[in-house]
Amino acid sequence: MLNYLFFSVLSFGIIIFAVNKAIDYYSFITIEKQMMEKADLSELSFREVLAQHRSSSGEPQTKEIVRLALEKLKASGKEVRIYDSTKQLLGLAVDGIIINDGKPLIFEKNIEKALSGSYAYTVTENHQLYFATPIQNQYYENAYVYEFVDDISYFYAIMDQIRYILFAGAGGFIVLITLASLWIARNTTKPIKLLLGAVQSFSRQEFRTVHLNRKDELGMLADGLDSMGRQLHDYIQYQKQFVSNVSHELKTPLAAIRGFSQYLVEGENENKELQKIYGHLLQESDRLTRLINELLLLSRFDKAGSNELEARKTEMNELIQQVAMNMEAKAKDKGIKIMVSKAQGEPDDGGTTRVYANINPMLMSHAIANLVDNAIKYSGNHSQIKVEMEHTPSEIVIRIRDQGIGIAGDELERVQERFYRAKNASTANGSGLGLSICKEIVERFNGYIDMESQIGEGTTVTIVLPRV
Repeated sequence: MLNYLFFSVLSFGIIIFAVNKAIDYYSFITIEKQMMEKADLSELSFREVLAQHRSSSGEPQTKEIVRLALEKLKASGKEVRIYDSTKQLLGLAVDGIIINDGKPLIFEKNIEKALSGSYAYTVTENHQLYFATPIQNQYYENAYVYEFVDDISYFYAIMDQIRYILFAGAGGFIVLITLASLWIARNTTKPIKLLLGAVQSFSRQEFRTVHLNRKDELGMLADGLDSMGRQLHDYIQYQKQFVSNVSHELKTPLAAIRGFSQYLVEGENENKELQKIYGHLLQESDRLTRLINELLLLSRFDKAGSNELEARKTEMNELIQQVAMNMEAKAKDKGIKIMVSKAQGEPDDGGTTRVYANINPMLMSHAIANLVDNAIKYSGNHSQIKVEMEHTPSEIVIRIRDQGIGIAGDELERVQERFYRAKNASTANGSGLGLSICKEIVERFNGYIDMESQIGEGTTVTIVLPRV
């Protein structure tokens, strides 16, 4: 009995420690994602200022751009800073007030990392978060760094409260287990697993109700997690709805801008320099239109349930062949040959191996076409792209191989994130959403994407789907 008590106490202590670490880890990941989303929205606002100023005044004027950006973003953090590509502080706002001669604390490594194209942040001992993100100009150069400072003391206070509840629960458990160890073990293991599952679900942005019909510390913790989950869910939904609404609202004026740009390009036959400017405006209008369409598609995924995607049994050989045919014209412009290798196996009566997956054909065609389009964009002239398909009794494997510029190993995981572009991706236009959309589509049909690449040798993207 004493051995059982000892191991029960030890096991519970380990569980408390694991819960504590899991809450720290997954909660801070959630905070980090919030900061990234906030940075993305601020970047969109900053780029809007750049676009508006460029369209109204021609050549950019740094001081005016910084002033306008600060006016728009000054309330987005306790402090807001803007730096140029030489790490010089151009503008500062504190508590919503623009400061002209301020000398704030600056973390140069954050600025350097942001100028290299990545997010960067530092948390000080007094729980001040310094978060820096790069801002690109029209030439896709990291011309500015936007940095905001937020006080995240509330986050650590919540963690301290959760730890207090955990330790209080542990102390109460040790006292009670000496009287009825078997009963306590049977009634405590299940709620702890429920809480752990809730924390892990929250980290995946799967917010569900957390309820324990009890009034002890675990019940308090469940109520706290449930409240936190609701708040995070509402915040994330607000951000997604904001992106969706903005995208919808921008479609009509962008269509008008593109129409006028097309008219100006076709009507200007004398001034070649002016025609070049009109052509650039038309190109940027097309790029923004593609970006908005991609944002709307992502918004559809965020809102739609699995049963709303109209999946049906689809023959994959025919789908891949059709996608390759549709992309041939674009490939021929660069002298690129697309080679399709169909699945091999026992043929049916018609002489063709039939391989089926339960998917939405239009969405999956979009995902595969997006990957082939990336291969074309980032491959040199007169190269080859191979589209291969294999199958097992339970899986379908589709590989798109190119001989392009490749992706650095430390960026392979991040290129599937929304809005992230590899450092060497400036050779072609893009929004940083293509791979993210492909990932969303494939995962909605219970598949996954894997990537292998080497700089200068090419990239292989593998789609794995369940076979039916």
